[in-house]
Amino acid sequence: MSEKSKFSGCPATGVGSMPGGDAREAAKTVTGSFADGQGMPYLAELPARGPGADMIGRSIGLLGEMYGHVEPSGWRISDRPGRDTRRARSWLGEDLDALEEFTQGYEGLLKVQAVGPWTLAAALELRGGEAMLADAGACRDLAGSLAEGLRAHLAEVRRRMPGANVVLQLDEPSLTAVLLGRVRSASGYRTYRAVDRQVVESALRDVLAAAGEDGTTLVHSCAPEVPVALLRRAGADGVSLDFSLLTEREEEAIGEAVEGGTQLFLGVVPSTDAASEGLSDPGGSVMGVRTLWRRLGLNPGTLAESVTITPSCGLAGASPAYARTALAHSARAARSLADNPE
Repeated sequence: MSEKSKFSGCPATGVGSMPGGDAREAAKTVTGSFADGQGMPYLAELPARGPGADMIGRSIGLLGEMYGHVEPSGWRISDRPGRDTRRARSWLGEDLDALEEFTQGYEGLLKVQAVGPWTLAAALELRGGEAMLADAGACRDLAGSLAEGLRAHLAEVRRRMPGANVVLQLDEPSLTAVLLGRVRSASGYRTYRAVDRQVVESALRDVLAAAGEDGTTLVHSCAPEVPVALLRRAGADGVSLDFSLLTEREEEAIGEAVEGGTQLFLGVVPSTDAASEGLSDPGGSVMGVRTLWRRLGLNPGTLAESVTITPSCGLAGASPAYARTALAHSARAARSLADNPE
């Protein structure tokens, strides 16, 4: 790469969610798994606690001057902060307290996650029950509100963990569906119109800018067909994806991203116990990454500095024991990649 990566010293990390409802236990796991330079700890999400702890609810709790409440169909826009918004903010505060406790004196990269503007627009309902995605003006307002809320959130994280270099991750699992017009309406009988790529890119750029001029950002999606080139143009320093979903069609964009200095966060470790065979071999977990590098004609010596190893997606569906194993295995697999890039 032409310049030192912003993610230097980040061989491994997790995606975001963790099992269970104990904030201290989750914080202990994500900091302990990546101690001593093994990777990047992060602010865990614990969706098992219920609405408001889920990724959509947490991000609605972050919004500036915009609120939501839970309906049987999901999250819907509100005029004022009600019980559901207050609960989301309370759980976020609990999670921050726990992470602060286990990062005393920590210096290094520290990641926080929020749902990106397009996945949020696909999930958050207007008062009539349709997704915000149906209203271009509402989408613009939502992106602005999210950016405002994230600036305040990141300032709070930096205040609590002053030695940390805080990284902002936007989760955008619905992004490809938004771009291709695949998001289903409330009735399920039709889909919303595809959103223009320039509009999508512009909103993402504005929200990523909430990290600040010198901030470090990445975008995660564990869906197929991640629009890597678009995310790079929007200003993401890193792109996080499920490695098993990559197709040959996307390899050129991956190669260009690496050569352009974009960090790849590659999900190679299964995110649930059921798919966990083969975790005894860290080298085997990254064999496909080495193969991809050879196929793209990239220098094997750049692997360790260009790639961060992660589970394939969040770990909310795993057992607590397996979640610990998956994070530890990600760190071991990253070490294997660095020690033997060929």
